[in-house]
This record gives sequence, structure tokens and C-alpha cells, in this order.
Amino acid sequence: MLKGLIGKKIGMTQIFDEAGSAIPVTLIEAGPCYVTQVRLPERDGYSAVQLGFEEVKPKRLTGGQLGHLKRNNLPPLRYLREFREKNPEVQEGDKITVGVFAVGDFVDVVGTSKGKGFQGGMKRYGFGGGPKTHGQSDRQRSPGSRGSGTTPGRVYKGARGPGHMGNERVTTQNLKVALVDEERNLIGVRGSVPGPKGGLILIKAARKQ
Repeated sequence: MLKGLIGKKIGMTQIFDEAGSAIPVTLIEAGPCYVTQVRLPERDGYSAVQLGFEEVKPKRLTGGQLGHLKRNNLPPLRYLREFREKNPEVQEGDKITVGVFAVGDFVDVVGTSKGKGFQGGMKRYGFGGGPKTHGQSDRQRSPGSRGSGTTPGRVYKGARGPGHMGNERVTTQNLKVALVDEERNLIGVRGSVPGPKGGLILIKAARKQ
């Protein structure tokens, strides 16, 4: 059975185990998702399952998107994402809920990190900054000089420095499932998940168990 879901991050809370210990969890509203397409090696060159999530008004989608979903009599869905799976064991049109996961499972969670705009080297990479003494008043947080003399006389590509930070695809691995609520389509994972509240989240079975 395919172990993958699309969801939205709700936020963090805490639950208590039998011993009374507080467990920090991130709540995700995951599914119900619909199987919108099954990719086959003989036809597509690879094996995968495309899932759809979040019903919207038909006018929110293009004609091509609506036609793609109408093939299997599915409602208009805002988000479509693919999950690689060698033996998916699902059919187009199937409905997948949080019931595919159980408490104690380990999952990988993919999200888009919060965008932080243009940031300096100290915040972006943890640079030490310049000395705060000897009359220096305007260069404490600067990355300092980075050239390498006459050879090569330039800065190598990929060198760390100030620049755009955040708003990247981030995968958090091996998070333990601490809560599954099929009635409310909720799944709680132990620890933090990338992205803001309301951000799109992909949940997959952990690859490095």
C-alpha cells in the first residue's frame, strides 16, 4: 500500500504519554488524497503515484487540469504531487487517508522553509564577524575579506556569503508518528516540520529507518 500523503501544517502543540511526559508534536491536516494518476514503467519510464489534495471551486483550475481529473470522476483538486513507489497497489480514483500511517511509524516530511529575504553571512551561515575593539564601529557583522591575492584573483563560485535565505524545499527525516486521528484527518509527528502554518507538506514513509 502506498504510504504517502499531502497535507497542510496546522502548528505545534504537545501531547502526554502514559508516563506523563510531554511530547512536542506538529499537527498536519493530511488528506483525504485521491489517486489522480498511476505512472507505469512500460508507459512512462518510471513507477510513481500522483495524488491530489484540497477540493476547490472548478473556476480555480484550468481546463486541462479539470480534464485530467474528470477522467476518473474526481473533484477539482488544487494540489497534485507525485510519490515514487515501485509497487503502489492502488488504482486511479482511490481515496487515501491518514489511516495508512500508524502511531510509532517513522516518516520523512517535505516542506518549503520560511523565506527570510536577503540576510548577512552571520545569520545565514554562522560567521563569527569582526572584532568589536580597536576603534571598529561599522564592521562587526561583516564577513571580512575573502579574496585570495593574485591567484586566482577572484572569489570562487559557491563561496558562502550574504544572500537570499530560506524559501527552499527542505526534508526532515525520521520523524516519529505520535498521533493519528482519522475522523479529523489529523496526523501528529514528533518534532518540528519545515514551513509556516498553512504551508503545503508531503509525508512519506522514512527511507533511512
